[in-house]
Amino acid sequence: MLQRVDDSGALLERVLRHVEAIYHDTPIEVAYSDLAAEMLRLMRVDEESVVALQPYVNHWSQRDALVISYGDSLLREGEKPLVTLKHFLDEHTDGLLTGVHILPFYPWSSDDGFSVLDYSSVNEALGSWSDINAIARDYDLMADLVINHCSSRSLWFQNFLRGQSPGKDYFFTASPEDDLSAVVRPRTSDLLREVETVDGVRYVWCTFSHDQVDLDFRNPEVLLQFVSIVRHYLDNGVRIFRLDAVAFLWKVPGTDCLNLEETHEVVRLLRTLVEHAVPDALLITETNIPNQQNLSYFGNANEAHCVYNFSLPPLLVNTLVTGDCSHLKMWMMSMPPAHNGTTYFNFIASHDGIGLRPAEGLLSDEELDALVITMCHFGGHVSYRALDDGQSKPYEINISLFDALQGTTAGPDSWGLARFVCAHAIMLGLEGMPGIYLHSLLGTRNDHARVENSGHYRAINRHQWDYAQLEEELEREDSTHSEVFRRIKNLLSIRRQQPAFHPNATQFTLHLGAALFGYWRQSMDRRQSVFCISNVSDQALPLALSDINLIGTDEWVDLIGAQRFHSRDEVVEVRPYQTLWITNAAAV
Repeated sequence: MLQRVDDSGALLERVLRHVEAIYHDTPIEVAYSDLAAEMLRLMRVDEESVVALQPYVNHWSQRDALVISYGDSLLREGEKPLVTLKHFLDEHTDGLLTGVHILPFYPWSSDDGFSVLDYSSVNEALGSWSDINAIARDYDLMADLVINHCSSRSLWFQNFLRGQSPGKDYFFTASPEDDLSAVVRPRTSDLLREVETVDGVRYVWCTFSHDQVDLDFRNPEVLLQFVSIVRHYLDNGVRIFRLDAVAFLWKVPGTDCLNLEETHEVVRLLRTLVEHAVPDALLITETNIPNQQNLSYFGNANEAHCVYNFSLPPLLVNTLVTGDCSHLKMWMMSMPPAHNGTTYFNFIASHDGIGLRPAEGLLSDEELDALVITMCHFGGHVSYRALDDGQSKPYEINISLFDALQGTTAGPDSWGLARFVCAHAIMLGLEGMPGIYLHSLLGTRNDHARVENSGHYRAINRHQWDYAQLEEELEREDSTHSEVFRRIKNLLSIRRQQPAFHPNATQFTLHLGAALFGYWRQSMDRRQSVFCISNVSDQALPLALSDINLIGTDEWVDLIGAQRFHSRDEVVEVRPYQTLWITNAAAV
């Protein structure tokens, strides 16, 4: 796959082009060529290490699945949480998870880790770099590169206030007199925070909170710092970088300051540097924005290897609580297949809420309002964002996925578990690589006490399990947590054996009516087909096998239920929220 080349001149020229594109409108004091050379030095990519990369290589397969977890979601007395997390992965997941996304494990001051104090350290309350290394030896480790902002209590920001380095001129400032009316952001707090510095009053830019101050990438020293941080993470086993909130990176007052071309160029630069340092390392962009804007971070297969499929969670939850898959089906048909070398990162729950911006333009305002009302009936909360007219609009729903699916728009019912498993079966069959939130894997419920204690709605889905109590639950046959865990593991076990579930295998949407959601996957060698059919309603429905064009000469089998079909003329009853993965038996 990799071929040695004679020298690093071609790579230096490529990095130089990135630098020129980023700073073409920004005066900087260092020569572009010197800046490019320094980046290569920091990444330790030299003449002996430069390789020519074969383009469009898929560094993943149907066997890959990640779990998403905070470093301290599992707690055992007398043991560091990162050690406990690895024990859980080793002892309970049966080798079905190839990777783990550990949410920010650095020292932090707020936002459960996303207000970073020190990028180079591991939070001592969680463990140490040796604990991170131990996880990285056995699992593909995904880590957050919190690149848009850092803590107001960090050394960098304190030095900014004092006019000292490192930190001087590291943070983006603006004037209250600037035209900021078009700025798009996901919060209702004031964008600018007034601070007193040695040079007088300054107004620092805070996209998210006043403890999360945005960094100023117009200063190339900031970019060099993050190149160094990336190299440090690679050295400690990180293989997947989640570029947190990267869409907001570059700011130009008078614009919406979202997805600017300089932001895309920074992503391209990081891609170039990372893939020449460690060829199988990946970048994933975390851009919780409308669907078409999100897709732009694939670039020309030269930006992110993966983009979060942010529209999937709200559309799938809406499908399952309304019993109507029409919007999910229309969105699926509009999604372009990912080129080789890129893929979607599919998820339906995370440490944050169910984002609503990615559903804008896909669901009407009335449908979004109905979804919000339904989720509030199931114990959820709503977070808002500010509009340019001073009004606010729902930004995300804060609720555990298990509780979100405990009923329909008509109210709670007895189909919650089946509906919850159905959601995961739909996700696990889709084109892309799946990420399963730990609390979905365990069927964790809303943590209202944590919301009350923290004062933050997002805490509702950030429960901390006592490890002994969790193990008791997983051993009990009558435990909902045990049943959820067993059934999702079963789906993972089946998925990883099917070539048709490769993240880049062919996918077509089926048309089976409003209550039967279906799509067809075909392996890249065309030997296996899987028809994925889910009943998204609370009523049993007939499925005529002739409607999904099964080849009559083949024998077909449902991978989940093991039912065999001998004739394309059969009509199958699909139970409420049942999923069928129907494949040609010869391929199994």
